[in-house]
Amino acid sequence: MSGRRRTRAQKRRGRQPRTLRTRLVVSAVALIAVVCAVIGTVTTIALDQHLYKQLKDQVTDAGQRLSGPPSNLRGANPGDGSQDPSKPNADGAPNSADDSSAEDRLDIFVTRGPTQTKTIAAELGTDGGVDKAVVAAEESSNSAGFQRMKAVALTAGQKAVLASVAKDGKPHTVDVPGLSEYYVMYVTGGHGSFYVGLPTESVTNTINTLILVEVSVTGAGLIAAGIAGSVIVGLALRPLRKVAATATRVSELPLHTGEVTLYERVPESESDPHTEVGQVGAALNRMLDHIHGALHARQQSEMRVRQFVADASHELRTPLASIRGYAELTRRGREETGPDTRHALGRIESEAGRMTLLVEDLLLLARLDAGRPLQHEQTDLVPLVIDAVSDARAAGRGHNWRLELPEEPALVSADAARLQQVMVNLFANARTHTPPGTTVTARVHRHGPWLCVDVQDDGPGIPADLLPRVFERFARGDSSRSRSSGSTGLGLAIVQAVAAAHGGAVTVDSVPGRTVFTLHLPALALETSWQPHSQAQHSATTWVQQGA
Repeated sequence: MSGRRRTRAQKRRGRQPRTLRTRLVVSAVALIAVVCAVIGTVTTIALDQHLYKQLKDQVTDAGQRLSGPPSNLRGANPGDGSQDPSKPNADGAPNSADDSSAEDRLDIFVTRGPTQTKTIAAELGTDGGVDKAVVAAEESSNSAGFQRMKAVALTAGQKAVLASVAKDGKPHTVDVPGLSEYYVMYVTGGHGSFYVGLPTESVTNTINTLILVEVSVTGAGLIAAGIAGSVIVGLALRPLRKVAATATRVSELPLHTGEVTLYERVPESESDPHTEVGQVGAALNRMLDHIHGALHARQQSEMRVRQFVADASHELRTPLASIRGYAELTRRGREETGPDTRHALGRIESEAGRMTLLVEDLLLLARLDAGRPLQHEQTDLVPLVIDAVSDARAAGRGHNWRLELPEEPALVSADAARLQQVMVNLFANARTHTPPGTTVTARVHRHGPWLCVDVQDDGPGIPADLLPRVFERFARGDSSRSRSSGSTGLGLAIVQAVAAAHGGAVTVDSVPGRTVFTLHLPALALETSWQPHSQAQHSATTWVQQGA
């Protein structure tokens, strides 16, 4: 269940805008869109209500004229002289207010009054039904450009729709078949009962035009706001990008070891404390100052420790050599000594030798930590491995030794003496920490741009709690890995330091029954005319294999 929730959350995060610039622009455009939508909606509703109010007033006025005295049927249409009874109509007929006796009231209303095109007028009979209904249609225009109307009778179906309108004196919206939507109102007066209606088409067209304009203008405005907002926000966030670039450069520095020079800072122009981004830049600069101080203090402390170790190791070499010399001289003296004395002198000599090895290893590590340059030269790893395995076989005849070597040279740029010590330490580690009868295999092979030396054994393996710190100095596991055999506890630390000094690395993979130490070194390009290894090296390989 929690997995599904995490998946949904990841999908939501995947759909959301990622950069701050995108989020700000999208948020601003969305806010503008909401504001425009609200303004457009309110404007449309207000205009719609206003236009319908005007239409209602027009319907009410038309109803009053239709149901009023005959003089009200004519309106102020200056094109046909209907406003002045003394003037003839546009067709030359006398303009009398009482000519409704000679002409139908509905026809006069739609043809001679101030009537819109498509105005509907209907007269009700005594039974409440619609007796006659006409609609104003455009006939022609006079010389002054004013329209003349004609009355067109409605069909029975259209009359039926009008008859269904409530007789409450209020405008109602109905859809008249064959025409359009109408605002129809029932009116009554001294001259009868009528229906009068005006089309809502003009209102609908006006509202639709307004909506189209609002959508078009809003869309264009949102596009312009998005483009302008992206540019403006991009300029505003430029200082923040510089701060991020500074933090990125600092994160890529190797701060974990060695001497670190931390000169990266946010420019002063982007660290103004009076702005939000400037406050971030100023805070980052203060943090970098503290980090630089801490790293400098760490470097000074490490330098003092390395110098102390180097000085102490150097100073201990002479007295240790003297102790060994005097012990050996006493043991070989002419005077007879007892067995206890000889044993004590032997122990003094062996421990002095072990102490000398420890001092030499500490001195080497101090030099490597100080970053002293090595003597690089083209070196073939195969002879070094053969020599190291030969020495290990001579020291550990109880083990089985195997060699898997390539025919071609394995060339690297390295300090041969230091690499020889690395090989000796790796094979000594395998010999020291595995029981007799263990098979140790040395393998040289190429892996991409690297030359690799594998030292594999089928011993009991390295304890899981020791494996993460096996390359630490003086790392110890259980009692089975004690240093009674003369190990200083610095062999693998030296292997790692020498490998790092050559631009390589050393790794370990261990399970019960299989432990593999792998030395990785940058490979040199092999010459086209390379020669296979000498017969002496093949003989040494055979000797190692047979000796196993």
